Amino acid sequence: MKKLILTIVAALGMVAGSAMAAGGGHPLDKAPVKTNDLASLQNGAKLFVNYCLNCHSAAFMRFNRLKDLGLTDQQVKDNLLFTTDKVGETMKAAIDPKQAKAWFGANPPDLTVIARSRASSAGSGADYLYTYLRTYYRDDTKLTGWNNLVFPNVGMPHVLWELQGERRPVFEEHESHGQKTHVLKGWEQVSPGKMTPAQYDAAIGDLVNYMQWMAEPAQNTRIRVGVWVLIFLGFFTVIAWRLNAAFWKDVK
Repeated sequence: MKKLILTIVAALGMVAGSAMAAGGGHPLDKAPVKTNDLASLQNGAKLFVNYCLNCHSAAFMRFNRLKDLGLTDQQVKDNLLFTTDKVGETMKAAIDPKQAKAWFGANPPDLTVIARSRASSAGSGADYLYTYLRTYYRDDTKLTGWNNLVFPNVGMPHVLWELQGERRPVFEEHESHGQKTHVLKGWEQVSPGKMTPAQYDAAIGDLVNYMQWMAEPAQNTRIRVGVWVLIFLGFFTVIAWRLNAAFWKDVK
């Protein structure tokens, strides 16, 4: 019995540790996820292919599944495929895994279901990604030259920095229970990017929206069918209840 209790306590500790690692210490912003917005999903797919697929794979997603977003095979070929890729192939990273490990210390993870795997008590996986991609800042002490508030000492550089520009976090010092802590007050723009802050946030919202859709492309169909199933079951329950009353009305 004692061993069982210790095992349960250890398991709970591991779960709590994983949740803290996924959520991080920085509060997460709510992601504007709209997986039925085709324009947002199409823009997110473009950003994903242009900026993420160079290093990260999405090995469980095929290019031709993008037709569910309102794109034709020809549009996918013209805008979202590399030279040697075919529409029926899976989304494989262009980088050599050995080079990736040498440059970043580890092979970049597959992103097919990353929007679901990063969920924690702090927020959904989409919230994590949305905050993570918006909290990079220049840090010359790191090998990549970048750091992140959600994922401190991250090995991934800020691949979207040309769009966002360079920013510096501004902290305020607060004292609580005799301990001094630094709380994020805001951001200072060091150099401008190709997008304004509002445009960049919207672009990241589209990218995260696509990654949320990619984690389960059938989710909208599942929800729609589920609603009709519940309506049918509710209607059938009323009929069954009234039939039961009619069959037993003469039985005393």
